[in-house]
Amino acid sequence: MNFLSQIRRKMIFCFILALTIIISSFIYITEANEATFNRFYSVKLDNETIKKGYTVNAFDNILKLSLTSDVLSEPTEVEIIELNEAIDLPWQLEKISQVYQFEFKNKLAYNKLKPFYIQFSYNKPSNYYKQVFYYDKRLSVWQPLPTIDFPDKSFVRSLIHLPFARLAIFANPDVLVIGQTSWYKYKDGLFTASPDFPKKSKLRVYNTDNNKYVDVVVNDFGPDRKIYSNRVIDLDKVAFQKLAPTRAGVINIRVEPIYIASKNNENFGILLNKAAFEIAVSAKSAIVMDERTNKILWQKNANLVLPLASLTKLVAIKIFLDLRPTLSQVVAYSIKDEEYNYQYCNKWEPAKVNLCDGETITIEDLIYSSLVGSANNTIETLIRISGLSRDEFIAKMNQTVTDWGATSTHFIEATGLSPQNVSSALDYAIITKEVYIHPIIKKASTMAVYNFKTINSHKAHRIKNTNQLIKTSSLEIVGSKTGYLDEALYCLMLRAKKNSTGPVIVVTMGAKDRMISFQETEALAKYGLKKISQKFND
Repeated sequence: MNFLSQIRRKMIFCFILALTIIISSFIYITEANEATFNRFYSVKLDNETIKKGYTVNAFDNILKLSLTSDVLSEPTEVEIIELNEAIDLPWQLEKISQVYQFEFKNKLAYNKLKPFYIQFSYNKPSNYYKQVFYYDKRLSVWQPLPTIDFPDKSFVRSLIHLPFARLAIFANPDVLVIGQTSWYKYKDGLFTASPDFPKKSKLRVYNTDNNKYVDVVVNDFGPDRKIYSNRVIDLDKVAFQKLAPTRAGVINIRVEPIYIASKNNENFGILLNKAAFEIAVSAKSAIVMDERTNKILWQKNANLVLPLASLTKLVAIKIFLDLRPTLSQVVAYSIKDEEYNYQYCNKWEPAKVNLCDGETITIEDLIYSSLVGSANNTIETLIRISGLSRDEFIAKMNQTVTDWGATSTHFIEATGLSPQNVSSALDYAIITKEVYIHPIIKKASTMAVYNFKTINSHKAHRIKNTNQLIKTSSLEIVGSKTGYLDEALYCLMLRAKKNSTGPVIVVTMGAKDRMISFQETEALAKYGLKKISQKFND
């Protein structure tokens, strides 16, 4: 083979290689574009068609617009787009359909006083409450539409009164509507208990085995979803008998809300008519941290140093437990213990266990009273019997949190009654992770109620947890502590899990109202858990 032939062969080889690379790149780009390509459907409606009425069927009947004869007054083109692009979605909800956008090209053709029905199929089945939402560009939120679900056919129907809208179907993972019900005897009427729908809501309950239904009013809370995960509601005996004999015990149902009573201007943790794609809180400072990775998932003024109120107590209890006390040891209460509390407040103000001078109590009872009921006097009793002087104990609290990396935190006393006890949300998230290594703290701070009797006087005490989320939240609460001072406002720490996700640590400081503190902290926990879950699934 001569030299020119070799050169020619090399040139041909290089040309083929270059062409292969170009074609491969083109195929890759085409496939990538197809994956994010918007699909279009359009139909032109003339005068004769709009007078008769017409149902627009787009994309194999996934989205139908039922346009009766009085909806349009002039000819128009109707365009529907299947949007396959990045779109901001409500963080609280789960999208179970594609996102579609419809438009009447002739806006003057539509009579805005005449709402029309849409039928919309979803591609992901769900046992949770479904609604069609449209995106309100002016407010940058998703707005709900009145929606009826047909789960056996995997579609919903909604009313709308807009000539243009971007639509999607969302399920609320906190509101179960398909599952089972049992019965209980309470008011002997058409009532139900629900853990999801607020009291005074009206629900239509279908027995899915015989299609009988009954309309009931929510007048109680329950069942406990942590025990009965598939239990939607519990029906009053009278209502249950409308669907099945009581001997059936448990039946399969689905719930269709007729009227949902708003609670604190919210429905299911979502502001009325507003499902935003980013979370916002009114508390002065807040943080959400993935406990396993220490990653900050969300924050607001997380380094702002503020009074931390009774959140102080967790550190005090951790210091005491590190001294390895004998929990069954019996000690005598001294009235002088609570006098330290009165340096920072009036006698009638602090939370305390009503104990008399000389009454005997176990160390375990002192610890649980301090954590479950946030009692202040029992903290001072623990310090007195710790073997350290009061100054040494508080110095140890300060040194310990500094060693943990909480450098903005400082204590001058151990209960949190002093506004000079300060920390930041970030610091307290760090503290929380360290404190919850101890199993007693894990157990005590999540108990709804703690009961005990004094040893010598046999006086019974019932201590209720100050955090209502332990009883009401759909999340698995694995740690919590409340706090309040006039100077601090409402503070709350929450450790929460859902299924196998978490825990997340949430700290909110400076909320203006107790209910707002609970609502915002729980919402932040759900937000953080969803962020972790999305990352894991991706």
